[in-house]
Amino acid sequence: MRSFVLIPLIVYLVFGTIFLSSGFVSLFRIRTVMKHDGTKTDKLEKLMIRIGVFSVLYTLPALIVISCLIYEHTHFDGWMATWHKDMCEKHKYAIPCPRDNRPQNYPLFEVFMIKYLMTMIVGITSSVWIWSGKTVHSWRVFFNRLQGRHVEAYV
Repeated sequence: MRSFVLIPLIVYLVFGTIFLSSGFVSLFRIRTVMKHDGTKTDKLEKLMIRIGVFSVLYTLPALIVISCLIYEHTHFDGWMATWHKDMCEKHKYAIPCPRDNRPQNYPLFEVFMIKYLMTMIVGITSSVWIWSGKTVHSWRVFFNRLQGRHVEAYV
């Protein structure tokens, strides 16, 4: 889990945050130059706000998912030992039960539900960004062209 899930997710999040930060720095520089030239920056500021909201709605749930996965990774051995002890005591197998004096360690249901909720929120945020009015119109034009109908482009 550490090698194939946690490390890639953390590396991708770090690289994404670095690229996002450098993009914001560039957008602020462009905005400053445009304001000095007297050009309107309304659309650029709207785009910057949209990117900022999207990045927060994407980054925070991704961080929460990573923390839940770290929780799972650190407690997994204790959960397995507890499960083995519970199964051994309930079913009385011929294999001797482990003599483990450690306290019982059970997973927290809430952590798993938060992980799945945050995973869905990341997906919903991504779909909200992608499925704008322009995107829906572009798909409509694409499918109409497949059927041989031509529709005016989005202006």
